[in-house]
Amino acid sequence: MDRVSAIDPGRLRALQRVGMLSGFAAGAWLGAAEAPTKLVVLGIPPVTISFMMVLGVFLARWSLPALVRGTAAVTEDVRQAPHLVIWAALAGCLWAVANTLTVFAIKDIGLSIAFPLWNANSLLGILWGTVLFNELRSAGRPRVLAVLGGAALMFVGATLLAIASSTSVPGGSALRGVAAALMAGALWGTMYIPYRKAYLTGMHPMSFVAFFTIGELGMMSLLAVTFSGGVGPLWADLVRSRDVLFWIMLAGFVWVVGDLFQQYAAKYVGISRGIPLSNTNQLWGLAWGILVFGEVGGTKVIGGSLLMALGAGAIALASASGAEHQRWQEAGARESERYGVDPAYVAAGLAGQDAIAARTRRRPIDWVIVAIATIVFVWFGSAARVPALHVAWGWAAVLTLALVGFVVVGGVGLWRATRLG
Repeated sequence: MDRVSAIDPGRLRALQRVGMLSGFAAGAWLGAAEAPTKLVVLGIPPVTISFMMVLGVFLARWSLPALVRGTAAVTEDVRQAPHLVIWAALAGCLWAVANTLTVFAIKDIGLSIAFPLWNANSLLGILWGTVLFNELRSAGRPRVLAVLGGAALMFVGATLLAIASSTSVPGGSALRGVAAALMAGALWGTMYIPYRKAYLTGMHPMSFVAFFTIGELGMMSLLAVTFSGGVGPLWADLVRSRDVLFWIMLAGFVWVVGDLFQQYAAKYVGISRGIPLSNTNQLWGLAWGILVFGEVGGTKVIGGSLLMALGAGAIALASASGAEHQRWQEAGARESERYGVDPAYVAAGLAGQDAIAARTRRRPIDWVIVAIATIVFVWFGSAARVPALHVAWGWAAVLTLALVGFVVVGGVGLWRATRLG
């Protein structure tokens, strides 16, 4: 390991703590982001919902980095590691397809059942992290057993949920919904390969998510036009649904907040731990589905969700040892050499330092991006109405307050430990 210097043990522990905290915050926000997709029960086509959600995601993925770091810092990250733009675009394509599949799954089997099924992506996260990026190497037997045991619990939980879904939904739609949810999980699990490559190479999470939108919006536009039968029918669907489009775009914005926390979790505790930890969103999805939208839970649904959550917790709490983290650094050195990235840039990224933002300034374009995103949201919001859904507003308020608490605690933790680096 001659190209990336070792990280101080105290610093490493601090990064591990903030990575775990980010994973929990990600779970809360990612869980809430799926709630507005319940609008599919009003007859809005799934691809229309997914398209508008991705539009909200696009606005958020550019406005938040512009506001927090500035586009000059994003540009400098790209100059340091231009190959990651391609990986980010590929990840965006996978996300767009997976997100569309989740809407179909929610339509067929409901939010509280679909959520844990697509969270099987944790299993792929463990596989890819171990095989490709030296995660769990030199971790020690107790940590490896905790991760594998957690994966087994998650598999059992997913099986219970699949059984529950097959008996709670009439006709053949249950099998279709289960297939859509599991396929979404497979795509999301594979999407984490570009995530880990980015952070082992030193790229900042806010720069990565900005270029994520290239593939994301392009792929979603293609899917929307194809499934709708052309641009004209897609536009007609959007016009018919104009009074609820704001809520779908808001879901995209909420998703980005959760995804940013998930990116930090993947950066500081790895995808084999960070992804299962962020998959506590299954409990938040269960809460929104049952408490807010009145979905029927049942013993198998609740039991399966709790088993999956216990499995994720066991995986997440098996924190990386110094020896294992050294193997991560070796993987970072390998990425640095493969793509010709400055070793100092890689070392700073692994240590949670953002030297680029400290030497760059905001530009007028940053405020233009933030203003455009704000205007678009306000314009759609002015035409919005409350959907004709059964909603328990008291529980919705409680869960929303919990979201605020998570973003405050998670944001403060990241700022203190890394200055959002």
